[in-house]
Amino acid sequence: MVRKVVFILLLVIATGIAQAQNMKLGLLVYSGGGDWYANPTSLKNLAAFCNKTLNTDFNTQEGQVAAGSPDIFNYPFVHMTGHGRWAVTDEEARNLRSYLAAGGFLHIDDNYGLDEYVRPALKKIFPDAELAELPFSHPIYHQAFNFPNGLPKVHEHDNKPPKGYGLFYQGRLIVYYTTETDLGDGWEDPEVHNDSPEAHRKALEMGANIVQYALTGGA
Repeated sequence: MVRKVVFILLLVIATGIAQAQNMKLGLLVYSGGGDWYANPTSLKNLAAFCNKTLNTDFNTQEGQVAAGSPDIFNYPFVHMTGHGRWAVTDEEARNLRSYLAAGGFLHIDDNYGLDEYVRPALKKIFPDAELAELPFSHPIYHQAFNFPNGLPKVHEHDNKPPKGYGLFYQGRLIVYYTTETDLGDGWEDPEVHNDSPEAHRKALEMGANIVQYALTGGA
């Protein structure tokens, strides 16, 4: 029997915003040598921002969860970041595939250097699915905060525009992959990267949109 993702008392209030109680945002611990721990203050700040703006009640302590662990089913939203290599074992691929097929959601943010490993890893997890760039009209850009031009640009690397890609399973967005934006860096304490208040705010707003979409399916 396929395990279902535990939503730990997830309520949808009249405004359509999900109210999560004592739930943690998950941080994916993955193999291969990449620095999955790269942004230590990002998820606590995102959780606090969601609590303030989305009426959620997240525990601001992130939940670190290994890609092959059954504990991942306790997290309706899992975030992944890093600069280096991501390698997926057969066991991890099976676990992530089961998690995502059962209702989970994975946000991958390339912290610069992760991109070349993301597509092969996702192909191993879902061999029949292809990443596709999401149009700016997609609901993930129009949740609590409106981003008519797509992702905000937090940090510059290769003078390329930010891109948001989606992986779908049975018509449902299960993986959202962001590149050339550094959202996770933007969620960190502003003094870590000397980000402007505007860049920090925009990054958190887009992060809140992703969390809200993950919890409600864009409803």
